[in-house]
Amino acid sequence: MSSPLSKKKTKVAAVEALMMMAFLLALASAAASSQPMPTPANLTLHNLCPFPVWPLVTANAGVPSVPTDANGDPAGQRLDGNGSGLATLSFPPGAWSGRVVARTGCAIDGDDAGYEIVGRCATGDAPPVTVAQVSVGGGPEGDRASYSVSLVDGFNVAVVVTPHGFPEGRRCPTLGCAVDLAADCPVGARGPRGGCSSQAAAWFKARCPDTRTNATDVEATPQDCVAPGEIKVVFCPKPDSVAGHASLA
Repeated sequence: MSSPLSKKKTKVAAVEALMMMAFLLALASAAASSQPMPTPANLTLHNLCPFPVWPLVTANAGVPSVPTDANGDPAGQRLDGNGSGLATLSFPPGAWSGRVVARTGCAIDGDDAGYEIVGRCATGDAPPVTVAQVSVGGGPEGDRASYSVSLVDGFNVAVVVTPHGFPEGRRCPTLGCAVDLAADCPVGARGPRGGCSSQAAAWFKARCPDTRTNATDVEATPQDCVAPGEIKVVFCPKPDSVAGHASLA
């Protein structure tokens, strides 16, 4: 038979084993909780055009709006030209998807509180209009991003989308159109107040292969973007900012 001392040692060993197991479980739990959660990227809007733009950020149906100013427009509302117009917005937590357009030649009114009210704009209110489409927070880990520049509704301003701060090795290329397609728009496709209509879709694609010109189109440059810290939409970017850009010559 076991002695009382032997039984006591067995109980102590069992208690110590349980304590060690609890400690290891606590460590595992702490390690799991310390794993960084995907941080929603910022949305930055930068105007390099020689004229002001009034960006409009619209969330897709069922998705919360990007936080904006009291008027419901991006912070700063009007983005002055030549690079001085810059606004950084924060995506709401979780998955977000929506579109960004640059309105130009907008009539401005004021309200009793002194806020600017954007009236009718020469371009950007309706087609023809360049649309930047952005999605963040997707995938099983909540860290996927995707983006495109669509000319399905025509063209009014050159736009590129550039992610920043993503892990090394991920494919997060600059995509879009860095060419002023309105300048050489075919006569039959010119918009009544500026821009170039989607009638010139094939012409768009030949000059800007890293855009989408119909519902099933994809860019020439593939993307596989994970965890970017910033999604930057640039209006009137530098002509060499898109690697896949085709020459007008």
